[in-house]
Amino acid sequence: MTHLTDLLAAISRGDDPGPFALLRREGADELELFTGVVATVDRLADIPLSPSVPGARTLALVPFRQIAERGFACVDDDAPLECLQVREHLRIPLAEALAALPDQPVRTRDAAFDVSDEEYAGIVQRVLTEEIGRGEGANFVIHRTLHATVQGAPLVAALAALRRLLVAERGAYWTFVVHTDTRTLVGASPERHVSVDDGLVMMNPISGTFRPSGDTRDREALLRFLADPKEVEELYMVLDEELKMMATVAEHGGQVIGPYLKEMSHLAHTEYLLAGRGTRDVREVLRETMFAPTVTGSPMENACRVIARHERRGRGYYAGVLALLGHDDAGRQTLDAPILIRTAEISPAGQLRVPVGATLVRHSTAAGEVAETHAKAAGVLAALGLGPAAPAGDRGPVVRLADDPAVRDALAARNTPLARFWLDQRAPDAPGLPGLAGRRALIVDAEDTFTGMLAHQLGALGLAVTLRPWHAGGPVDEYDLVVAGPGPGDPGSADDPKMTALRELLDGLLATGRPTLAVCLGHQVLAGLLGLPLHRRDAPYQGLQREVALFGRTRRVGFYSSFTARAELDLLHTAYGTVELARDARDGSVHALRGQGFAGVQFHPESVLSPDGLTVLTELLADLLPASRQVRQASPTGPAHQA
Repeated sequence: MTHLTDLLAAISRGDDPGPFALLRREGADELELFTGVVATVDRLADIPLSPSVPGARTLALVPFRQIAERGFACVDDDAPLECLQVREHLRIPLAEALAALPDQPVRTRDAAFDVSDEEYAGIVQRVLTEEIGRGEGANFVIHRTLHATVQGAPLVAALAALRRLLVAERGAYWTFVVHTDTRTLVGASPERHVSVDDGLVMMNPISGTFRPSGDTRDREALLRFLADPKEVEELYMVLDEELKMMATVAEHGGQVIGPYLKEMSHLAHTEYLLAGRGTRDVREVLRETMFAPTVTGSPMENACRVIARHERRGRGYYAGVLALLGHDDAGRQTLDAPILIRTAEISPAGQLRVPVGATLVRHSTAAGEVAETHAKAAGVLAALGLGPAAPAGDRGPVVRLADDPAVRDALAARNTPLARFWLDQRAPDAPGLPGLAGRRALIVDAEDTFTGMLAHQLGALGLAVTLRPWHAGGPVDEYDLVVAGPGPGDPGSADDPKMTALRELLDGLLATGRPTLAVCLGHQVLAGLLGLPLHRRDAPYQGLQREVALFGRTRRVGFYSSFTARAELDLLHTAYGTVELARDARDGSVHALRGQGFAGVQFHPESVLSPDGLTVLTELLADLLPASRQVRQASPTGPAHQA
């Protein structure tokens, strides 16, 4: 079964067409038809990827439960990791495909959300109060699912929905049907999760939802949307979170490109592109980027715990990815993976599921997030006959709001407060600071992969950096600098194993005088050891940029925290000497501290929200690792020692 008309004829007769996928990539004037056989594997590393033939070789349906491969929490619903192993790949002109696909309405019955609007609003409020308000993270995505029953042949309904999406939806990264015999997915995903081509790794964080009305007031409404602090901060937060992922899969981290306005038929989003070069196996890239913060939250590991606590059911394929893997003509691995959102799943018996979620941040309101779930589902629901039809794409030229000069200026202005370190092209071989070359730094990760971004910044300054999870333990005496990193949780907890481990680490570092830098959670724990009281903020500082006074200078930096140390004076006398404090004049919150051989910052110098972050690190390192200090040399037979 290799040609679209043959495949459709078999479906119309009620015959089994076998596994196949039909997809249109963004801007393409053709559909791609993949046919083959389906295999089920347990791990991403097991996805078949034969190097013998160039081109697309495997289309993997990656469910959300694969997040367990990273050791993260999830409700296990047994959704399988299915792989369509491509036997034949054909390209079909779009006009030919539209003429062949069934042009008929999709009929369903018994449509209803599994979580009502009122129940969903209650969940939103609990997450805002119990999770974001208590320091568990900056943003979280909670989903709900519309269920219905398809009347008639499920596969015909899916193909009819595909045709309606191809005609009426615009701006989708992929528009597709994937049929594996056990399930059929149909959707129009706006978002590339990750791609790899010629060694270039790209990610595409999208956030913020604008719902145009279709009249002349849209321009002014869009400009208000682009200036809305909630929408601006929401995009910045997912940008930071995907930069963390790029710090792992791209050798020198990601460069930020954009922002842009992605206009679709029912709504518009703001988006960035991230680009960096990497050499990892594409299956490792998939694993290290499970899954997009736009459908989970941040920090990622704790977001998964929050999702499991509040959703209490599996996600199936929602928030997972479709992943097309292969090789180019030179034998290099390729990957193209859209996020599985704006997607319906139909069982062979006709059971229909349409999952949709909203991103909850500190500015969220319950009513606003309920409305966002309806808006995000609108396109695929319209294609399934469950909502108002989107405007047809062939009714004349589309007027793009993104082409308006005022809109372009508003988008460009979003980069003004951001860190140039992530916006500018960086030379990998640029020299670091004098005196840092050859010195080694250990970053202890407290479950926030901001540490990966911090590693790139310290590396750019000249340090050789090692990352270590908080629970791994191990010696620190071979490092010139130890960084106690950020993470979620209550720094004052007496029974949290992570807090206990961080206190023991920092207590030992203070006792030995080894140069120490503490960031966010690490800073809070350090402040507590120095005798400063810790407080939960009345309103969380999650994804918040502020100008603060730091030891006589004003710096613009980004905060992700719900706790803070407080002090009444600028100097603190401790068993480790006098400690200088940079405090907020209004409430005494300690933004930074420094003493003999140690320093701490409450903010994230590595964040894209910290335009002065690299400068702050440079100034702190000048005190912690002065150029005159001798460099430790690694012993060929034992641990590093003082030269």
